[in-house]
Amino acid sequence: RDPLWSRGLGDVYKRQTLKMLFLGFSSGLPILLVFSTLSVWLFKAGIDRSTVTLFSWVGFAYAFKYLWSPIVDNFRIPYFEKLGHRRGWLLFTQLMIIISLILTSLTDPAKSLIFITISITSLAIFSSTQDIVIDAFRIESAPQYLQGPLSSMYIAGYRLAMLVGGAGSLWIASYFGSEIYNKDVWKIVYLIMALFMLVGIATTLWLSLIHISEPTRPERI
Repeated sequence: RDPLWSRGLGDVYKRQTLKMLFLGFSSGLPILLVFSTLSVWLFKAGIDRSTVTLFSWVGFAYAFKYLWSPIVDNFRIPYFEKLGHRRGWLLFTQLMIIISLILTSLTDPAKSLIFITISITSLAIFSSTQDIVIDAFRIESAPQYLQGPLSSMYIAGYRLAMLVGGAGSLWIASYFGSEIYNKDVWKIVYLIMALFMLVGIATTLWLSLIHISEPTRPERI
């Protein structure tokens, strides 16, 4: 009997792989809040299309995140490092994403674009940094034969979060709002999305409590 086959389906349901479902959710939630959901909000606020298009530049944080990945790999965050290097960075970025979402919810693009530009840029930077940490955590926390199931669960959580952050957030906006622009509606949307990020924080704290050890980082050659 093929040992890989006997391990296959069972590996998907191990605690070791299920954690990636929740981390994938935490990773996928912010991205559409930076792009499509934000674009709808700005359009409803009466911002002209050319200005709305400029906000897509914030997405360069995801494209160039490799530039600060060495910082994530080598710098230890004070106080957070008690959880371990990867988990410390993970909790830090998740908290900063929540703070960025809350700050975004308090802005009104119809009156000023400065504050929402700052908060959304912050959201994109910390969201892309979280992606760096989760990728490193996944690779270092499990043997090679589990990388397939881990990636599958991560993608499943990521796609689910995109539905919540995209269609879900617009449904919430339509439920609480009307055809007339109301900044309080979008405040509710982004605050609810901040609450959903607690899934990631709860997972990180759960890993800190029950995970056997911090993932082993490969030695540099």
